Amino acid sequence: QVQLVESGGGLVQAGGSLRVSCAASGRTFSTYPMGWFRQAPGKEREFVAAITWNSGNIAYADSVKGRFTISRDNAKNTVYLQMNSLKPEDTAVYYCAADQVPFRRQIKTVPGDYDVWGQGTQVTVSS
Repeated sequence: QVQLVESGGGLVQAGGSLRVSCAASGRTFSTYPMGWFRQAPGKEREFVAAITWNSGNIAYADSVKGRFTISRDNAKNTVYLQMNSLKPEDTAVYYCAADQVPFRRQIKTVPGDYDVWGQGTQVTVSS
C-alpha cells in the first residue's frame, strides 16, 4: 500500500497563502482518489477537498470553496492543496489520505472511506 508524507505547513497571517504537499510512495498512487482533511483542536476531522485519479472529478467543502485548490501530479506521486485567503478558522492539522480503490470516479468525503493517512502537517493562521 502507499505511504503518505505531508509537508509545507506553517504559520501565516490571515489573508495569506500556503501550499501543502503530500508525497506518496508506491506505483499505485496514480490510480487512487486522494483527499485532504483537517482537524482542529477539540474538533472532529473534517473533509476539505478530494480529487479522483485523473483529476476528472474534484470536490471541496463549502467552507473552502473558492479559496482552496486541490491538484495532483501523478508523475511526481504528489497531491497538493493550495490555500489562499486563509482565515484563522483554517487553523488545523492537515492530513492527506488515499482511497485505495483504483480508478474510482466517485468522490468520498467521509474519513472512514479512506484507507491510508499521512502524519499531518500543522497550518496556523494568525489574525
